[in-house]
Formats: sequence, C-alpha cells, structure tokens
Amino acid sequence: MTTRRRRGEDGISFEHRGPCRDPPRHRHCPGLWRGEITLGYTGDGKRTRRKVSGTTKAAVIDKLRDLHNELDKGITRKAHYTVRQAAEDWLAHGLDGRSPKTIKKNQNVLQPILTVIGARKLRDLTAADVRQALATMAAGYSSAAVTMGHLALKRTIRHAEANDLISRNVAALVDTPKGQHGRPSKSLTLEQAVAVITAARTLPVMELRPGLKDVRRPAALMHAYIVLSLLAGIRTEEARALRWAHVDLDGDPAASPPVPPHVAVWRSVRVHGETKTERSRRTLALPAVAVQALRAWTDSQADERLAAGDDWQDTGLVFTTHHGAALDAANVRKMFKRVCTAACIGDSWTPRELRTSFVSLMSHHGVSIEEIARLVGHATTRTTEIVYRRELRPVITTGAEIMDQLFTGT
Repeated sequence: MTTRRRRGEDGISFEHRGPCRDPPRHRHCPGLWRGEITLGYTGDGKRTRRKVSGTTKAAVIDKLRDLHNELDKGITRKAHYTVRQAAEDWLAHGLDGRSPKTIKKNQNVLQPILTVIGARKLRDLTAADVRQALATMAAGYSSAAVTMGHLALKRTIRHAEANDLISRNVAALVDTPKGQHGRPSKSLTLEQAVAVITAARTLPVMELRPGLKDVRRPAALMHAYIVLSLLAGIRTEEARALRWAHVDLDGDPAASPPVPPHVAVWRSVRVHGETKTERSRRTLALPAVAVQALRAWTDSQADERLAAGDDWQDTGLVFTTHHGAALDAANVRKMFKRVCTAACIGDSWTPRELRTSFVSLMSHHGVSIEEIARLVGHATTRTTEIVYRRELRPVITTGAEIMDQLFTGT
C-alpha cells in the first residue's frame, strides 16, 4: 500500500507510455521515471520545481541526489543551455575591455569546436566530448590555433561556472592535442635585406581603398617603414602607432654622455595603446640609415599634408595614410609584398618577419641572447631562445653600431 510522501521529500513517479504491465514496480512498463524537487512558490502561489527523468527509479534517485548537491552549492543549471549559448554569453559579457579584434579572434577559434559540440547541453558535456572536438579541430588547424581554441573553450565554461550554471570545467581536464604544422617564420639574409631596402627606396606603392580608387604613395613611406622595422627590430604594431613626438632624429651630441638619435617605443595599436609587455617600452638608438630614411619620409609627408589641405587628419603619427590617418595592417602587408616582389625574393614575406630578420642578423653578428631580448623588448630571454635558438651565439656586443656597419651605403 502506497503512502503519501512527507513534506520536504522529493516526488518520484512513473510516466506511462503504454499499457501498465507491472503495477507494483513498473519494471516492464513502457515509459520513464520522473523526479521533482519543490524549491518554493512564486508570487501567485505556483510551485517552483526542478525535474529529472531516467529509465530506472535508481537513476532518478541518483539524479535527485546530484541536484540536491548542486542546489546546496548554489548551482542553478539551465535544462536546455547549450555549449554554443555559453560561448555566445562569454563573447558578449566575459570579454569586457577587450578590443573587437580580440573578440572576433576568440569567436573564430571557437567555431570549429562549436561545430562538433555546440548543440550539446552544457550540463551533459563530458571530457570525452571536448577531446573529440579538439581532435577534430587539430586535423585541420595549426597547433597554435588549437591551443587558442582550447583556451577559449575553457574560459567559456569558466564563465558559466562563475555564473553558477555548471559545477565543474570539463575542458580543463583535457590536454591540448597537437595540430598541423603552421607556417614557420622566416628571416631575410643580409643580401635579401639589402635588396628589399634598395627596392623600397625607389618603388612607389599603392594605398588600397576598398570601393574607391587606389592612391599612389611616395616610395619614402615604405622605405622608412622597412628600414625602421628591420634595423631597430620594432614590432609592426609598434611602428604603426609610433608618433613623431617620440622620434628624435638629432639627438644631443653636447650632452654628457651624448644622446644619439633615438626612437621611444612606448605605444602600440593594441587596445588602450599599451605595448605587448612592460619591457616592450624601450628607447632605441637609431642607425644612421634609419635616420636618413625617416628624414626623407618627413619631407614626403609634409608634401602630402599640403596636398590634402583641410582633409588632413593631424594624428601626429609617423606612418599615415595620404590623409594623415593611421595605416591599416592589411595595407602595410600588401605594400610590403609589392616591395618584396620588386626585390626578387618572392611575395610570401610579411612585415613581422622584418623583426625576425633583425634578431637573426644580430645573432649572426655575435650579439648575446640577453642583449637581443633587451633590444626587441622580450619579457624574458626564453622567447628569444625558443624562436631563434639556431641563430644565437653567446658573444656580447652592441646594437645600433652593428647595423650601421652592415648597411653603410645602402
């Protein structure tokens, strides 16, 4: 004889989906066992309930026990909350202060993972599901992209965990698999570097404007950009944010000790204008070739300012569009490829490899790893060691003077 459950106890019942064949225990009846917990009442007197289901009564009892444990910890799972919804919530609300470019990058690396497990309910997601999604991504993406995707997924679930929607982060239990080999960075040889600088000195470039007529720019623009990046080793994101207020082409020879021409690398195009690391804020002496190139670009930019008239934007930037605005990264890449093609070294090079070339040339000339790391603004020598290990030699010397020796007369 069944008895009425006591107040506070969970309700468990069998929901038939066909004729009842076992009234006492429902062991052979078609249907599901249902369990529910009453959490309280709404303002209009209706019960607030949480429900679970299972094929056996024992399974329902286990689920009710887990539900009680979660409620005791303050976790309130959403029954139909998917991994894709969790990712969308994180991208919308978990990246405050990040630039649109950062949000888009995380969205892109999450997409291959969400293709596999996006429809999966977050509460049912397992480490095996995550492992399968990462393995699928690793089959078609580089190791760096897989690592970024795995990190984005972990942060997505951590965001849901912080909002009490899940009890644990299963993505943190899985190791990141290795992906495909990405395109390795390359370094210009001394002969190639001289060829690029020579080609840039006389080759006008085109500023591409989608939907509008392209603009012919003076050769001095890319010549100065390439020479500064190659001979000083600054990042392309630092070069595009460089201001004339941070460039001193004269120095102070009368000072004690004398102050050479120099550039203060204090900004980048990152959000809020911060450099990549704290040690990236550095002041570098300029080789004579770089000083000459920047002087030539000063004259060309002044001509463009006069030609633009009232349309000129006074941003104070060193490298600008024909109207004084900041240069777009895609435009810099296209202009640089055109210079490389003219230098007969192919068009597979990118502006960031000017920095790689700087390190390789310095290393080949015997500069120590500590000095190279200081010049390029690495937080530690480990990055320099890992990326440029083959070129490094343990010999201590200096920087701008060496580049002057290498590029005299170019």
